[in-house]
Amino acid sequence: MTPSLDPAFLKAPLAHRALHDVRDGRPENSRAAIRAAIAAGYGIEIDVQVSADGQAMVFHDYDLARLTPAEGPVQGRSAKALANIQLRGGDEGVPGLPEVLDLVAGQVPLLVEIKDQDGAMGPAIGPLEASVAAALTPYRGAVAVMSFNPHSVMEMARLAPTVARGLVTAAYDPQKVRLPDAVCDQLRMIPDYDRAGCSFISHEVSDLSRPRVAELKAQGAHILCWTVKSPQQEAEARTIADNVTFEQYLAAVPA
Repeated sequence: MTPSLDPAFLKAPLAHRALHDVRDGRPENSRAAIRAAIAAGYGIEIDVQVSADGQAMVFHDYDLARLTPAEGPVQGRSAKALANIQLRGGDEGVPGLPEVLDLVAGQVPLLVEIKDQDGAMGPAIGPLEASVAAALTPYRGAVAVMSFNPHSVMEMARLAPTVARGLVTAAYDPQKVRLPDAVCDQLRMIPDYDRAGCSFISHEVSDLSRPRVAELKAQGAHILCWTVKSPQQEAEARTIADNVTFEQYLAAVPA
C-alpha cells in the first residue's frame, strides 16, 4: 500500500534547505534556518548526505568547500567530525538527521531529500537510506522522503514502508546535469513513479508544463515544485503545483 502524503505538505510553503539567509546567521540546512522556518510557520525541505560512518547528515553538497571552511567529500568525515565543522555564515556545525528531527518535533511538515550516492542515479546506494529509515522510525510528525534516484526511493519503500515518498523530477537538460544522455532521457519521463510506490513528485519549476506532470496529476499524484524564487513565479507555479518549495523571498503562509 502506498502511504499518503500528509495534508500538511499541501498548506504552508516549504522553505528550501530551511529558511536560510547567511546575512542573518542562518546557513543552508542549519539549525538556525530550521528554527526560523518553524517560527514563520513554513514547512521545511532539507537534504541529507552520508558520513564516513554511515550517518545521515543534514547537508546539501557532496563536498564541504562551498558551505564550510573545510574541503573534501562529506562522506570522507565521521559524523562527529562533521558536527565540529562550522557552517559558513553561522556559528554551528553540520547537524545529523536525528538532531534535526528532535528540533522539528512535528511542529511543521518536514521533507527530506536523499541525495544520490550512486553518482549516476543507479543502484549503488544503501547506507544513507538505512540511516534515514532508522531515524524516521520513531518520528511522529508529518514527514516525507524523496530523491532524484528512484533506487533510493524504492529502498525507502522497503526500509520504511509507512513513510510517504516521492521522486524529485526535472527536465534533465543534458547541458545542465552531469549525467549520461541515456539516463537523462529515461528519468525525464518519470517512469518509476508507480514502481516506487510514490504519492508525489517535486518537479523543476521551469518544467511544470511537461505533459507527464499533468498525466501524473490526473492520476492522483500530488505535485510539489522546486525552487521558486519570487512571488510572481510562485503564482505561476501554483496554476499547476499543489505547493511550492521557495527561497530568496518570504512566501505567504495561508491563514
